Amino acid sequence: MLKAVILDNQAVARNLLSSVLTNGGHEVIGDGNISPASLARVVKLRPQVICVDIGETDQDGLNVLDTIRAEIPKALVFLVSAKIDAQTLEAAKQRGVQGFIVKPFNSVAVLTSIRNTIIRLAKQQSTKPAGEPAAAADKLDKLDERPTAE
Repeated sequence: MLKAVILDNQAVARNLLSSVLTNGGHEVIGDGNISPASLARVVKLRPQVICVDIGETDQDGLNVLDTIRAEIPKALVFLVSAKIDAQTLEAAKQRGVQGFIVKPFNSVAVLTSIRNTIIRLAKQQSTKPAGEPAAAADKLDKLDERPTAE
């Protein structure tokens, strides 16, 4: 079970995604909108998975991803959006996004995306030569070692 946080400006979307993740065996430890206060709360919670809808993929939206990656580098970040085009995919990947969740939510697709991302990262790690930095493995190894919010 992974500890997840959902960031989305739409409360209905947060609630739906929370239900999908909870029914899929994950623990949703927090949710909120895309505001500085919500981002600060996410940093304190130290989730293993962050599902974030940045809204428009303008510089402000992309800065949210930069902030998340800088503050919680080991978290698995999933971009949530109704519109994911090639340019958005590339910009998100450059900012450390590991997976994508498309709106409207399909519970099987959401849970499959998370599972496949973890499997892909584990496979990448297993093909790295000994002694090479293991960023993906560090993410997976530390998933269960994170402190929980009190």
